[in-house]
Amino acid sequence: MALNHLSVLRPLLVRHVTSPLTVTSRVRVRPPLCAGSSKHPPTAAAACIRLYATKKAKAKAKGQTVKVNINSALVEDIISLDEVKEDMNAVVTALKDDFTRSLSLRTSPGALDHIVVTTPDGKFPLNHLGQISMKSPQLIMINMSSFPEATAAAACALREDSMNLNPEVDGTIIKVPVPKVTREHRENLVKLAKQLSNKAKDSLRKVRSNAVNQVKKAKEGHSEDTLRLVEKQIQQMTDNIVTDIDKQLAAKTKELLG
Repeated sequence: MALNHLSVLRPLLVRHVTSPLTVTSRVRVRPPLCAGSSKHPPTAAAACIRLYATKKAKAKAKGQTVKVNINSALVEDIISLDEVKEDMNAVVTALKDDFTRSLSLRTSPGALDHIVVTTPDGKFPLNHLGQISMKSPQLIMINMSSFPEATAAAACALREDSMNLNPEVDGTIIKVPVPKVTREHRENLVKLAKQLSNKAKDSLRKVRSNAVNQVKKAKEGHSEDTLRLVEKQIQQMTDNIVTDIDKQLAAKTKELLG
């Protein structure tokens, strides 16, 4: 009687025991090979393609620059990163001033804003001493009636400026003819803009070099890893300013060429 029951249960026991092994054996059949082989199903090729994509992603990630963001307060005994940043930003500010002062197309009253007039009472911006307006596209008028004693000094400052202006004094009125802006003049201004940008990058490199030298002098009491991270932070700040300088040059070039 027991044997009869066992014979009835045997198929169920065998199915239950061998089922996991059967599944496992099916998973291990035919390991996936690369695409292009007709002996294997499309799923194998897909698996191979995913493997290659993963390698490319790793290679791309390996080539990316890791961003450094150090809390300046934690390394202030090594160097003041805030001061370094201020010095670097000052380079960009000076470049913008150079662009305004030396690269004007002389087609608006604002083109004379950078001119400084030397008087017995000190130095003053021209637009603080006189009222500047455009009489026509070819003529700028400066009304010096508020400070008539500074008229001669203002005319002198206009002549000595790099814009090659030839002002004419009529009482307290200064007439400034606007030279025609030729293509050659525009291209020369673009060349000057590049020179000024390169000069700014030289100044930036000096700021970076001084900062790195300061970090290298702080070896005592600090790990090499810490000093290396600070140097990377300085280099990253430098790269950001270089990008800003290039943007300023591109915008100015577009403005000059029209």
